[in-house]
Amino acid sequence: MDLILLLKAAILGVVEGLTEFLPISSTGHLILAGSLLDFTGPTAKVFEIAIQTGAMIAVIWEYRERVFGTIKGLRSEVQAQRFALNVLVAFIPAVVLGLALGSAIKAKLFHPVPVALSFVVGGLIILWVERRHRDKFGVMDLEGSRRARVETVDDMTVMDALKVGLVQCAALIPGTSRSGATIIGAMLFGFSRKAATEFSFFLGIPTLIGAGAYSLIKQRQDLQFSDWPLFAVGTVFAFLSALVCIRWLIRYVATHDFTIFAWYRIVFGGLVLLTAFTGWVEWKA
Repeated sequence: MDLILLLKAAILGVVEGLTEFLPISSTGHLILAGSLLDFTGPTAKVFEIAIQTGAMIAVIWEYRERVFGTIKGLRSEVQAQRFALNVLVAFIPAVVLGLALGSAIKAKLFHPVPVALSFVVGGLIILWVERRHRDKFGVMDLEGSRRARVETVDDMTVMDALKVGLVQCAALIPGTSRSGATIIGAMLFGFSRKAATEFSFFLGIPTLIGAGAYSLIKQRQDLQFSDWPLFAVGTVFAFLSALVCIRWLIRYVATHDFTIFAWYRIVFGGLVLLTAFTGWVEWKA
């Protein structure tokens, strides 16, 4: 295996892990980073989806007590049953729309310019939601005079889960951000920032592991046995960087909002559009 190719896999793994749980779009960053690294084509597209599994394993590890406690309590504990049902209900809309529209979206929108446009639009939406959230709950929902309707993931109803699941479908558009859609959408529905962030983590487990497995099975003809070191390196680096990001983000949302990520999206997306239309950078699909 080419060492340069493995280095590219490691870089993309770090990009995946650091961006998967932030509201800035891991898929969008992988498409742009892959273009800059000249890592494109059918194998690259499968790789970008498959290494998301590494990030999800980081969630399982970080929340292993909750995850395995829920599995253990499914037979007899009402709280575990309700939590598992909420994750399942939120997961279903993305499965249905993903199977129906996934191929068309990949063909039309998995390109740098649409991704950059999504960055900008998503950033503007985050700014609007954060302003609305501050007006409703004060400077910080955890310190304001009013409490959020859903303070923890255990306060959720099935209808709350369905709403978040429907919002997650927006992330089928690359550059939107799965975590951004679920976190910001949940905040609109009355979740605290911490509850929205944690449920986004848990919802990502079936969503991204399922997407990775489906992509590997569907496009197995584009893969060769010699590709496995590439996927292994990307997955390991995605796991390690995601673990760091998860621990940092939970501390961050306790005292900060997501405005900085909104401005990052707008500025970064604007730079990509500028370089694309001026020809300063030759972005590849």
